[in-house]
Amino acid sequence: MSAPPRPTHSGTFLVTSVTYNRKRLFQVVANCELFLETLQHYRREGHYRLHDFVVMPEHVHLLLTPQNIPLERAVGYIKGGFSRRLHSKAPVWQRGFTDRRARNREEFLSFRQYIRMNPVEGRLCESAEDYKWSSAWKGWQRAVAG
Repeated sequence: MSAPPRPTHSGTFLVTSVTYNRKRLFQVVANCELFLETLQHYRREGHYRLHDFVVMPEHVHLLLTPQNIPLERAVGYIKGGFSRRLHSKAPVWQRGFTDRRARNREEFLSFRQYIRMNPVEGRLCESAEDYKWSSAWKGWQRAVAG
């Protein structure tokens, strides 16, 4: 049975993508930096509005709003762009991704909190503001501006 078609209307989505075989690719600092560079590159090009993100050892969560392109294309830019920059001969990502559309402000804020607390729940840090690979990191706004 095939999946029902995704609605064609725009919106803001919580997107989750997992590395191939859950390889802990993002335990390597250089890979985290490269992923964030890729994420910001396509944001600056105007393909999506990036609200929040977190890079976990074997997956990423993004809260984004595609800008005049389908969600699949926005995620394709991110995943494909990172894979090309990584120059890996091995697969980098599991096929596809999961997404949930924020239907209202309450869901948007819930998704934001989920992303923010993911590294705390995963015991990677005690405070979300201390996790460098997240939009919750206390130095993130300075890093983007700089």
